Amino acid sequence: MKTRATREGWIDGLMAAAGRDPRVVLMDADVSRSIGGERFADRFPTRHFNVGVSEQEMLAEAAGLALAGFVPFVQSYAVFCAGRAWEQIRTGICHMNLGVKIGGAHAGLSAGPDGATHQALEDVAIMRVLPNMKVLVPADANQTRAAALAAASIEGPVYVRFGRNPVPVIYPEDCSVVAGGADVLREGGDVLLIAAGAMVAACLEAATALEAGGVSATVINAYSIKPLAEDLVIEAAGRCGRVVVAMDHQEAGGLFGAVAELLARRCSVPVEPVCVADRFGESGSPGEIFAVLGLTAEGVAAAARRVLERHAR
Repeated sequence: MKTRATREGWIDGLMAAAGRDPRVVLMDADVSRSIGGERFADRFPTRHFNVGVSEQEMLAEAAGLALAGFVPFVQSYAVFCAGRAWEQIRTGICHMNLGVKIGGAHAGLSAGPDGATHQALEDVAIMRVLPNMKVLVPADANQTRAAALAAASIEGPVYVRFGRNPVPVIYPEDCSVVAGGADVLREGGDVLLIAAGAMVAACLEAATALEAGGVSATVINAYSIKPLAEDLVIEAAGRCGRVVVAMDHQEAGGLFGAVAELLARRCSVPVEPVCVADRFGESGSPGEIFAVLGLTAEGVAAAARRVLERHAR
């Protein structure tokens, strides 16, 4: 299967958005080479600003650009732009519902060799609690391109989470993304597998393995974590009766938190997480760290069997 890094799709989307709208600008926190901002700067040199290692100032300046009528995109490692600049995002951007688009790069375990300090496993949790913020977590490079394009036209602030390492290409180049959207990638009646980001491919692989054992799985890519596609999730959860949620993020507050909160309100079914269980990451290749933490197709399939057993009792 073809693979490509989602960060490449992000820059593709930014360049397409800038080509359509002269108000689009990009701000970098001294990571233009790492994330791909140099490509943007080569094509739009007067619309690219490298502010240096100063994420807090970058987000504050982006708020000013939004107030001046621009459509500012900012990018840095997710652990820095979402974590270090959280107060500026909360008070300077979300409180006024400003249209700043935040690219959380190298998120989750994709920054494997950089270790725990650079592996953002809490970013979705701290973004989704903010009023007015939308949170998109695309599954592959093509969907990341679509997410960047969508962010340019979505009203208010948007956080787009994407990774560094290559992941399987699932979507066609002309795919689309909407706030509050989700895609049913596979239909089944025994268990619902919900994922976002890099774990979508693992869930598709797990569904194939489960089918060989007589278990049919629905797979949903919940790329919009806030707002969540609530009606779609509830319909599928009610039909399947068992749910597994997978994401390279802490169990608390991420996709698992969003789905569990929804099920607690509207559909009482058993749910199992395949997420990071209240710990930090560690150094290693992304593949190694995903395996150490059980974030694999095998881990998803095992969680599906556990939730089936829970339902049978």
